[in-house]
Amino acid sequence: MSPELRIGFLGAGKMATALARGFVKAGLIGADAILASDPVELARNDFHKSVNARTTESNPEVLKFATVIVLAVKPEQVDAVLTEARGASGKQHLFISIAAGVPLAKLQNGLGTEARIIRVMPNMPALVGASATAFALGSAAQPQDAELARKLFSSVGLAYQVKEPLLDAVTGLSGSGPAYVYLMIEALSDGGVACGLPRDVATKLAAQTVFGAARMVLETNLHPGVLKDMVTSPGGTTIEGIYELERAGVRGAFMTAVRAATEKSKRLGSV
Repeated sequence: MSPELRIGFLGAGKMATALARGFVKAGLIGADAILASDPVELARNDFHKSVNARTTESNPEVLKFATVIVLAVKPEQVDAVLTEARGASGKQHLFISIAAGVPLAKLQNGLGTEARIIRVMPNMPALVGASATAFALGSAAQPQDAELARKLFSSVGLAYQVKEPLLDAVTGLSGSGPAYVYLMIEALSDGGVACGLPRDVATKLAAQTVFGAARMVLETNLHPGVLKDMVTSPGGTTIEGIYELERAGVRGAFMTAVRAATEKSKRLGSV
């Protein structure tokens, strides 16, 4: 990474803290090259304790300090932050927005047509360094900006560049996806409890099973259907369970959930 790289966070909440911690842990930047602003003292204190980086109440201080500005505020706070940032931004700044549902057009309009902007959609597992992230470039962003974003967000999981219209699908799949998986883990745990397992054991077994299966997909690059067939013996217990899941329409329910969340994201983005 460039020695001139300095990252500022406008907002010091849990996601900002997780990202900053990941950047430092990966050796991409030192904690002394990070500054975060937040009006809430508790958020500033938590950020400092977790990252060992400086914090401030002043957004202008962050804008003056940093070369990369991460907009990590709530969507309803974006307008005020953009107004403040526009007057202090310059050609040296790259803006990275993780504000959910805020389109590039709004960010570009607020910061100016020449502002270099990247819109990023991380997900909750960034808190444990296992995010599934997608990002889209604004009209003035450069190839080196995309490469920087990829390096930064790869430090907390996987990161892919997509066209902005696909960020709604990303929201429906990986943005909302952790909740679908938590529901699945809870249901598997309930099934284990119904069959006599203690709750804590059932939940840990369910979570580890999902974790292990996910690693198999990522590390073997085999199609999930191939891996499923490797577990499914003719006339065995697994095919009996698969039959019941298919009979209940679980596959279609997951697909419908992704589509419904995607459409909701589109509606929210058009407001």
